Amino acid sequence: MKTNKTLAVILTAFLILTLLFVALRVSAQERIEMLPFGNFDNWAERQIKESRLIGGQTRTLYKIGGPWGSSNAHAKAFGIDKVSVSVRPEKRGNGYCCRMESTLEVVTAIGIDLKALATGSIYTGKMMDVVGMKQSSDPNSAIDMGIPFTKRPSALILDYKALIQNKTAVFANAGTKVKEVGGHDEGHITIILQHRWEENGHVYAYRVGTAVKRLNQSTGNWVNNFRLPIQYGKPAKVKPYEALANDRHKTHNSQGKMVCIEEVDWRADMKPTHMIIQISAGSMKPFTGCPGNVVWCDNIRLAYAD
Repeated sequence: MKTNKTLAVILTAFLILTLLFVALRVSAQERIEMLPFGNFDNWAERQIKESRLIGGQTRTLYKIGGPWGSSNAHAKAFGIDKVSVSVRPEKRGNGYCCRMESTLEVVTAIGIDLKALATGSIYTGKMMDVVGMKQSSDPNSAIDMGIPFTKRPSALILDYKALIQNKTAVFANAGTKVKEVGGHDEGHITIILQHRWEENGHVYAYRVGTAVKRLNQSTGNWVNNFRLPIQYGKPAKVKPYEALANDRHKTHNSQGKMVCIEEVDWRADMKPTHMIIQISAGSMKPFTGCPGNVVWCDNIRLAYAD
């Protein structure tokens, strides 16, 4: 009997050591890479004076740098300069984080108040240096979305915090009125891996990998080291906000023309050519959302299962 107990103890100890060894080995095989400028400790600033017709204020336009663009914009139409700032640095510990806020901007021109909703958002890609009248009516046409990228990460990792308002969404597009449209706006964290190619001026894409986190409620405190696993190929159940799209994002084709990225199918076996990461205080269409929604993020990394 004593021999059987001793053997059981030895076998249990061996099993525990084996499991520990396997766990350590799996952990050691994962590699974590910080994305360039993903700690948000370095920002560029530009001082831009708005036109006297709308008040003549000097505004600070913040830029992150590296692969990151944002919803911050310098618009110019009919000779009038206007700056929109919905993304800015905010102190966090010994460094900074990124704050994105949905704001209802009010511009007074010749005694008339014009209102526009701007949703704070960052993304891998590039905003035009100066947004013209054509792009003002279609903000996506001012953004070259995504960056060249050929790796296959297993997850997106970041710190985030959210303040999501329990209010009805509104629509405001530089008019005098703010229209309630119903629904509840949510923040989101998204990563999309695409394999793109061009034919006859069209830019097509296979969707290689997808991960989306909807932020539908406030978090209170920071959620540190949040892990968003990337699903390669078509998910078993595709949620509406994960679906393929042919008009959601745009890019320049080889002739320099801004065109829609037309996603045609799911292909887990393809090597990515581009990566889109977007983090936003809202998920609705341009000029639509909930003022007061705020999302903060910091320390954006990619995990690789080497």
